[in-house]
Parts: sequence; C-alpha cells; structure tokens
Amino acid sequence: MRCCCDPVPSFPSATTGAGGGQSDHQACSLAHHRRLSERDRQTETNRHTHRQTERRGEGHMCVGVRGQGLGLGLPLLLVLAAVGVSPSARGHLLRSVVLDEHSGRLRVVGGLNPHSIAWANLTDRIRATGWSFLEIGTNGKYNDSIQAYAAGVVEAAVTQPLIYMHWMNTMFNYCGPFKYKTKYCEKLRNYIETNLAWMERQMVKAKEDEYWYQIRLTLLQLQGLEDSYNDRVSFPVGKFSINPFGFILFQMGGDLEDLETALNDTNDGVVTGSGSCSALIKLLPGNKELLVAHDTWSNYQTMLRIIKKYNFSFSYSANGSVPVPGNVQSFSSYPGVIFSGDDFYILSSGLVTLETTIGNNNPDLWKFVQPVGSVMEWLRNIVANRLAKNGEQWASIFKRFNSGTYNNQWMIVDYNYFIPGRTDIKEKLLTVLEQIPGQIVVRDKTELLMRQGYWPSYNIPYFEEIFNLSGNLPLVAQYGDWFTYDKNPRAKIFRRNQTMVTDMASMIKLMRYNDYLHDPLSKYPGCDPSSNGENSISSRSDLTPANGTYLFPALEHRSHGGTDMKVTSSEMYKTFEMIAISGPAWDQVPPFQWSKSSYSGLIHMGHPDLWKFPPVMVRWS
Repeated sequence: MRCCCDPVPSFPSATTGAGGGQSDHQACSLAHHRRLSERDRQTETNRHTHRQTERRGEGHMCVGVRGQGLGLGLPLLLVLAAVGVSPSARGHLLRSVVLDEHSGRLRVVGGLNPHSIAWANLTDRIRATGWSFLEIGTNGKYNDSIQAYAAGVVEAAVTQPLIYMHWMNTMFNYCGPFKYKTKYCEKLRNYIETNLAWMERQMVKAKEDEYWYQIRLTLLQLQGLEDSYNDRVSFPVGKFSINPFGFILFQMGGDLEDLETALNDTNDGVVTGSGSCSALIKLLPGNKELLVAHDTWSNYQTMLRIIKKYNFSFSYSANGSVPVPGNVQSFSSYPGVIFSGDDFYILSSGLVTLETTIGNNNPDLWKFVQPVGSVMEWLRNIVANRLAKNGEQWASIFKRFNSGTYNNQWMIVDYNYFIPGRTDIKEKLLTVLEQIPGQIVVRDKTELLMRQGYWPSYNIPYFEEIFNLSGNLPLVAQYGDWFTYDKNPRAKIFRRNQTMVTDMASMIKLMRYNDYLHDPLSKYPGCDPSSNGENSISSRSDLTPANGTYLFPALEHRSHGGTDMKVTSSEMYKTFEMIAISGPAWDQVPPFQWSKSSYSGLIHMGHPDLWKFPPVMVRWS
C-alpha cells in the first residue's frame, strides 16, 4: 500500500521543530509497563529507566511539510491520514484487536488485521507539531458491545506511554498516595461509586432505551481502555469494574472542577474568574463561508495532546441495524480520554459542537449536584454527539439528567442548514445551550448570528436567567465590568477584531491573538500593572508579572493560558478536517518555553521544551 500526499499549490517549504527534549517516547519510560494500580502506590516518580516503545506492525500517516498562503508569517503543515502504510516508519503504531479462536478471548496484534474487531493507527508528531494523531475504527460485523470494549482496548494498546505521561503530568496524587482518606476524596469516591451504581440500574431497567444503550457502550469503551492499560483484557460479564480513582478521573476533568466545590474540597478551589476557552462562529463577508473555531484554555501541564478520529459502527439498540448519526467523529483530545474535553467535535451528522465553561458562583445551587438521578457531563456530551441529528435534538438529549457539573455554554452548529451566500437563514443553523446546576436554557440563535455576523463565547453566560442565577451579579458589583457579558475584555476584543476576519488566515490570527502589552482593551483598572496577559482571546497568564497587584486570582501570574486553536469550515467538516495549532499563542508575544519559565519545575513529561508550532491541517484518508 502506498501513501499519496495530494500536492497543494504555492506551498513554501517549511521547517518545523519543537526545540530540545527527548525522543517522542523516551520521556514516558517511567515504566510504560507499570500499571495504574501500581503507580498509585508509588511515592517516588524518578526511579525508572528510559526505553523506546516497540514498533512492530506499524502503520503511519502521510506527512507533507508544505505551506499555504495564510498570511500569518507561519507555514501550514499538511498532515494526511492513511491506514496500514510502511510498517518500518518511525513514530507510527498500528494495532488490531482480534478474537482468539482457541481461547475465545480478545488479544492485541500488530498491524491491520482483516478480521479485527477494532484497530488503531497512532502517528506521533508531538516534537514537530505539538500533536499526536490517532484514528480508531471498529468492525460492524461484531455486536456493538464488543466493538466498544475493543475500541478502548486498542486505544490503550497504542497510547500507553502517552497515557502514563499525561497521568503523571495532570492526575498523579489526585486522591492518590497520602490522600485516599481525606474527607474530600472519600466524598468523591462515594459520589462516583453511587453514580455508577445508579446508572447501571437504569441500564438494566431500560435495556431498549437508546440513551442508556449509548451510556453502556461508552462505559464499555472506558472499561476496555482501563483493562488494556492494566494488562487484564477480559470482556466484562455482569457489573462494570471501573476504578473510581482510575481513568474515569481523566473523563471527569471538567466535572471535577465543580465537584470539588460542591463536595466542599478543602484544597485550593476554583480560581475566581478563571477562563476556560474562547470560541468564535464567524460568517465571512457575503456569507460565503461559515468558520467555527475554538481555543482551549488550561493549565500548561495538560499540553500532551492527541487529535482523534473515531469511526465506530454502533446502532441505536442492541438488536437494531440503523447506525447512529454521530458514529464518525473528529476531535481534539488527550491521552486516556475517550471524548474531547476541550470540547470541539466534527460529527458525521453534520454537526460541529463546542463549548466554553461558564461555571457556577451561586453556592445555593450546589444542592442540585447529586449522584442519584444524574449523568455526568462527559457522558451526556458523548451520547448527544452520537444520537443527535440536529441542534434541537442535541440539546434535548443533553438536558436529560443534568448533573450540574462542568457547567458550559454549548454551541451546536448544524452545517446541514448552511448555504454559502444565503442571507435569509432563519433557524436551526446555531443552537445555544447553557447549563448550571438545576437549570438548562436552550435557544435557537441563528437570527442573531446572521444579523451580527458572528457569535463569540468567552466563559460568561449569554442568557440573562443563567447569568443572574449563577451568581454573576455579586461579582460585577465587587470587581466591575470584567464579569459582565458585553464589557469583558474578550467581549470587546471579539467585537472589534471580528470585523477584520475575511478568510481562514485572519480567523486564525484572531483566535491566536494576544497583544496585551499594546492593546488598551487588555488593560484592567485597579491592577498593577494594568496590562494583563489573561485579557485576550488566547490567554498568556504566565507572562503576567508575578510581583504585580491584582484584583482577583484569574489575573495573577500562573501556569495557565490558551493551549491550542482548532478551526473548521463548511467544506472541511465534510471530511472531518480541521486546522489546529498546539501550545500557547506566540504571534505578538514570546513563545512559551518550559526551561525558561518560572514553572520549569512542574512535571511535564513528554512535552517539547519550546512551544512554537505552525498551524497543522489535519486530513484523514
């Protein structure tokens, strides 16, 4: 089999690099074969030797380093995905899960097996682009349950080193060694176990319900991931055996932000005013194109990234044959995480779904966060993405069993309703949903998008009832305009700069924008200095002086900022394509470099040292 990279005209040659660091898999050495249960008992993390991961039966993605006239002063790296190519290529790993005819058990084999239940193709380009790329497919000849479990098994099989590093960077000692018995961790364990038990009862009661069927498939996928990582692959019979302090914590990253407060965690809580993502939905002049873009904001230790494509063959029910609309998904993600988490998805249903976090600042609402009668946000997100055919359906599915955790503003863009050049689209193109504990508001905002030409999102509720009920009015009274919807620094920057977006290049430029030292809209009165790296479209809180005086914690010096950018269009979404950039913004400010940062002592295994990467066009074939 041969990989063909389609030539793209007028691409200047490009040289990409991350600068410094170990080889792609060396940093994961800290016992790639040590399992999660063992790691949780470790009190030291440095008594391990480095080794290269075996690369037998590897496939690869076709990578062409060429540019495209984006006008950013940055080349565009073209990444074309292909399956089962060149077994000797470095940085590529292809594995299959098959059913052993003699033992009746599942096992992982190298390469693409024609009888595979599931297969995975990993391309590691972290050193060159800041991303790994992972494609997973399942075989519709097998029942959905075994497909789901095998999908988890094969994902862990090709990403074990990355999973280990990401766990050490972000979750090590979270309710781990020395903390199991703390009051919060005991509450959290009880919450997770009670919630899982309640969901299992619902799955038994409603076996034919398509909602609970997809919940079951998702938990089977998670079980397969955890079992495979721990080298104990065995299709579960009876109840799930998901470790409450295992990989479910990866999935619950967003939910934990609110559970820590709701369960009265005595550790450092949520940072007041802390943003978590910027998003922009933008009509180009003449409505010739509709672009959808998202920046993740997070702690810099989370920057070990994978762009994934899932191509599953699931049905609505165990006895059904009709495939669900969202079987194929392309999304930004992380090792060990079976959804996006950012969130940014391109779906086979024609939907693009994304969110920014709005949180909850009203303590009276935490009473609605209960383990019985709720489904955590990460699961509701997955189920809605699989089952929904349009924005209204997506919202209706997502609203069920509101957990009151990971409270976000969701935007559901339905490209099925976008017609280039049309100015009279009245409905169904954009659905907006906002969730807080005990309350979800949904409205069609197509008319507003068409009228003003853009929809921005920046961690502040749009709907007045959500804004008021979630406790924002006291924050406005105490801290001023920063907490308002229309006068927040990002609101004003989006309003000013979106008028300059005329093509993909200018859209990317806006989503990577941070000129806080020179932009008056990045200043905030009452702070010294008044210019703040947090106050832009892609935050750089690490550049804010540590010795300054700030009104609230979000404006302080910290290891936090915009950690990526993703964008798609009405043409690109059809083949699950996106343009992505990994790492903090560096157009108008210095690039982030661990070794020169005041946070160099933080664990960041597997990370490049210098985060100065060009845009990457991701194409799957």
